[in-house]
Parts: sequence; structure tokens; C-alpha cells
Amino acid sequence: MKDADFYPIIFRRKSIRTYDPTPLDEDILGNIKDQITSLKPLYNDIEVDFKIISQSDVNSRMMKKAPHYIAAFSEAKEKHTEEGYKTNIGFILQQMDLFFSANGLGSCWQGIPKPRKKVLESSDLEFIILMAFGNPKETLHRNNILEFKRKPLQKICKISDSGVDEILEAARLAPSAINSQPWFFTRNNHVINVHSFKPNIIRAIIMKKYIPIDMGIALYHLKVGAEHFGKTVEIVFDENAKNNTPNGYNYVISLKMD
Repeated sequence: MKDADFYPIIFRRKSIRTYDPTPLDEDILGNIKDQITSLKPLYNDIEVDFKIISQSDVNSRMMKKAPHYIAAFSEAKEKHTEEGYKTNIGFILQQMDLFFSANGLGSCWQGIPKPRKKVLESSDLEFIILMAFGNPKETLHRNNILEFKRKPLQKICKISDSGVDEILEAARLAPSAINSQPWFFTRNNHVINVHSFKPNIIRAIIMKKYIPIDMGIALYHLKVGAEHFGKTVEIVFDENAKNNTPNGYNYVISLKMD
């Protein structure tokens, strides 16, 4: 199984809803476990745990039934934002979403289902979210970019320099809960600042849990895009960017490119 440049995969990936129920063979699962151990976190000082579980370990009828799931757990640690640990999980687990797509397997983020009690009790950390995966029973990849239902670039950024459009495009195509696309980007020289929108009271009831995760997903796509075009990337917290966040948004983090 390969772990290559994920940038081209971003333009083809889709969330898979239907799966062959047959479990993957042990060699493939072994490769997946090895890949999980190599995932790069956004924050090195937040403890995380990922478990591969089966369909019988998931306690919900409202799920995309797949032979396998990754259950993500995390230390509930504030990091720059109150729920920065969830952004960390989004950043880490999106690496697996793209890895699956690059290697002929389907995957899909699962916001509502939860593992059964025995799985929850197997970790001392807080359960965050599931990702379904397995052999797809539908077309794995999109045929072209027009199949994405995403906001146009000018709706999600305040950047006049077209030189970073191809980098931002990777973030624009990121998946999000109920396709809410909560991200907004600004720029200061060689730094792209990442912001999330502030939902109203009604939307917050539905989306509060997912926005930090979605921001981690988009941030990873942004990093993949920058590195694809030869940039050296450093993810930093910028107090000045935080103090100059556009109205209606919360500052999350910044991506510095050299």
C-alpha cells in the first residue's frame, strides 16, 4: 500500500456510503495498522488512541455499514482553542481518509454512531469520532471536480493573490459534516490564516461538535496542497492573526510557507 503525494487524490476522493461487508484480509489490515502508527499529529503533546473495530462493535442504526471502523480517542486538552484536541483528530484522521482513497479502499467520516460500551471502556481517553472503511460497492473516485458540491473559492477566502489558489483549492474540496464547509482563509505575506465561522444558536446545536474536527480536515488538505507545490510548511499560532480575525469567524491556526 502506498503513501504518496495525496494532492491528486484530493481532487478525486469521495465519501463512500456502501461497502462490501466482507472483512479485509489480515495482510491489508496489518498495513493499515502500520499506517495508523505513522500518522503525523497537529499537536505532539496531545495523547491520542486509534482502534480498528468491526461493525458489531458499533452501537447505532444510523451508520454507513462497513466491515471496519477506526475509532478515534483523544486527551481532552485545550490547545489554542477550547476544542483544539478535536482539530488535532481531524488533522490526523484525514490522513487515513486520503490513504484509503489512494489505495483502492473506501472510507467515510461517521459523526453520529458510537462504539459499544466495551470499546469505550478500552481507552482512558475521550471518544471523538468514527471513520468507516472497507472495499467499496460503488465507484471509488469522482470523475471530475464538477461532482464536488462546494462553495466557490471567493466565498471561503479573503486573498487576492492568485498564486495560492491551487493550494487553497485543496482545502476547498475537504469534506465536512453535513457539507457545512465552516472554513475561511486570510493571508499575511507567506502565512495563510485559518478561521472557522461562528454558527448561530440553532446551527451550533447541530454543528458545535463537528466544526473543530472539520477545521483539522481542511488544515491537513491545505498542508498537502502547500507541500505539493514545494513549500516548506510550519503550522503556527499567530496572536496578530487572532486579533485581526474577520467578523463572524473564530481564529484557529496559521500555516506558514517558505
